[in-house]
Amino acid sequence: MLPWLRRSATHETQDAAILAPKDVYMSSAIPVASDYDDERFWAFCQQTGMGHGHHRKLWEFVFIFEKLKQAGMLQAGKRGLVFACGSEPLPSLFASLGCEIVATDGPPEITDGNWYIKGEHADGLDSLYRPEILSREAFDRNVRFEYADMNDIPDHLTDFDFCWSACSLEHLGSLRKGMDFVVNSIERTLKLGGLAVHTTEYNFSSDEKTMEQPGCSIYRQRDMIALRAEIMARGHRCDPILCKEGKAPEDIFVDLPPYGNGPHLKMELDNYVVTSIGFSAYKSLKISGSL
Repeated sequence: MLPWLRRSATHETQDAAILAPKDVYMSSAIPVASDYDDERFWAFCQQTGMGHGHHRKLWEFVFIFEKLKQAGMLQAGKRGLVFACGSEPLPSLFASLGCEIVATDGPPEITDGNWYIKGEHADGLDSLYRPEILSREAFDRNVRFEYADMNDIPDHLTDFDFCWSACSLEHLGSLRKGMDFVVNSIERTLKLGGLAVHTTEYNFSSDEKTMEQPGCSIYRQRDMIALRAEIMARGHRCDPILCKEGKAPEDIFVDLPPYGNGPHLKMELDNYVVTSIGFSAYKSLKISGSL
């Protein structure tokens, strides 16, 4: 029996970090089907040339886009840094809006070869260019690429207005390593007032046991609360992590391996029901060093 069928009341209680939000577009930190019906969600799909569908990875890109847009980061002259960029469309999209982007992915010597096989690892600008979004001239003018280890961020990657990652910090070796990366992304790469937006895997069915392996870790509610508390204790501002449970058929459906047979807002992984979660934090104090 999947844990989904014996889910505790953990996700229905109120907490200082996880509360019941108002029913507005992209207000939930986890995917809900109602977001996909909004004209702004459809506009993102059209703007990026991505097909519309109830998939949590698509929601992650929209979440990052909306958080940065609402913060006034997506405009000419702003500098952005992406980790584990793979072949995602956001570097091209942000460059089309005038942002200067440094796109990074893991060095080949530390990257699982499966990412190459699946076409989810970048090895240069050609992996990132989206001709349906902007001209190659504009792309080359505003985007550059380099390798970067998320567990050891190069010292020269600093003074950015914003940074982001889409479902990558869970692959850094452990729950703690992913949390350390988030703190370092804020303190080492951003200028004062800069914004970090990250998404990761979220354990929807248990706040007790979870999966923690070198290749993938699944964050629980308790982990997200602890991460937010740590970020704020270090003097930064972390937006509330507001989780809303949708009630549409797409919200209830749990996609089973090998996946792809229906909506993919939630999936079964290692006997847990897993979805995506997004969060954002602003750098508020000038702190040197790293965890």
